[in-house]
Amino acid sequence: MENKSLVAINKLQHIGIPVTDLSVSEAFYNRLSFENVMRSDFSFDGDTGICMMMQHKDIIIELYQMPQKQLQEIKARKDGHVDHIAFDVDDIDATFNALKQASFTILEETPVYLPFWKNGCKYFNILGPDGERLEFNQIL
Repeated sequence: MENKSLVAINKLQHIGIPVTDLSVSEAFYNRLSFENVMRSDFSFDGDTGICMMMQHKDIIIELYQMPQKQLQEIKARKDGHVDHIAFDVDDIDATFNALKQASFTILEETPVYLPFWKNGCKYFNILGPDGERLEFNQIL
C-alpha cells in the first residue's frame, strides 16, 4: 500500500509546554542539560507573554508563559497539555540513579520493562515543575 503524504515531515521540530513560572521551568530543564537558545516576548489578547526555546543536542523544547490574566486558565486546564516527552538514553539504570541522586521527582520505583521492539525497552518518568511527565527510555 502506497502512502501519499500531503506534506513532507522530516522530524520532530520541537515540543511546546505551557508553564506557570518560566524561571522555575528554565532552571529545571537546565538541570537536564538543556540550555536557553532563544527567548522572546509575544503578544496575546492585548497582553505580553514570554517564550523560550531550550535545546539539548537536537532536542528542542519550547517553554511558554502566557500573560498573567491567562495563567489561571493554564493552571486549571484539564486537557491540552502534552502527556509526556520521551528521551532516548543509552543506560537507563545509570540515568535513573543520576536523576534520583539529584532529587528529581521520579514516578516509578525502578525502570519498567516493556516487551516492545526486538529485545524490549525500559523506561521511567519524572515530573516537571508544572506536572509535565518526562520519560527516559532505553531500547534494549
